Amino acid sequence: MTNVVLIANPAAGRGAGARRIDVARAAFASVGVSDVRLTGSPGDEARLVRAALDDGAQTLAILGGDGTWGKCAAAVAALAADVRLVFLKGGTGNDFAKNLPAPVSDLAAMARLAVDGGAEWHVDMGVVECGPERDWFLNVAGFGFDVAVLEQLAAQGALSGPLVYVAAALRQLFGYRGFRVAVAGRDAVARSLMLVASNGLNFGGAFRIAPLAKVTDGLLDVVHVGDVRGLARLPLFASALRGTHLKHPAVTSERAASFTLRFDHPPAYEIDGELRRARDNEVTVRCVPGVLRVLAGPTLP
Repeated sequence: MTNVVLIANPAAGRGAGARRIDVARAAFASVGVSDVRLTGSPGDEARLVRAALDDGAQTLAILGGDGTWGKCAAAVAALAADVRLVFLKGGTGNDFAKNLPAPVSDLAAMARLAVDGGAEWHVDMGVVECGPERDWFLNVAGFGFDVAVLEQLAAQGALSGPLVYVAAALRQLFGYRGFRVAVAGRDAVARSLMLVASNGLNFGGAFRIAPLAKVTDGLLDVVHVGDVRGLARLPLFASALRGTHLKHPAVTSERAASFTLRFDHPPAYEIDGELRRARDNEVTVRCVPGVLRVLAGPTLP
């Protein structure tokens, strides 16, 4: 039998991961898998991935949210490890799951997939590069408005549930002032609301930010929201829930293998819902094609 290790994050989804661990243990035990490893602190994912690979794991099943999935995938990509990944829902949004045909909420079905195999997809990842530093992301990297939303979520700490990001975004909708950014080779934008480099379709649990994105095309979908102010933000916000915001005159979208951004100051940014801050005013975001082997169903959505 394929050597399968289940890595689970009890803190994912503000406790959702912990509530599913016993169910996951039982599901994997029913198919002969007893090797379950739990994260104990932030950033523990990379250590657990390395240890599982050292122990000969051929398939890693990851139970958590987008942050947990992204950190484990980043560890696999950074090590150039030849291992299969299976993603199991244990977080709040689990946006990356919307890109692959897999029943991520059905732990019994995902346990069988991990052991029996399925269609194997060579999935892209992105990296944010600033000098020698490199941050891998599985789903999205964002600048601007979504960073302000995540900073608010980090400050309030207590809310949970699938609409927590939407509620925080509504609170920031009229207060966030925007930022200045220049894409290399173009004129500086006086003010922007948000810029997202998206590998996947969705972020924030409900926003279809890049409705044309594919995680297997070797490109990032770069969605830029320009200087939208006041009440004009409300219909734009609503359209982003439906994925129709690309029609707005202040929104541009393009696909690129890489692009470079210049800011007035070293920017804060988010990768798969995790906050980061660059050390320089200039960052490059690029796609790394087909770096992951992901088990899912036979047809991508």
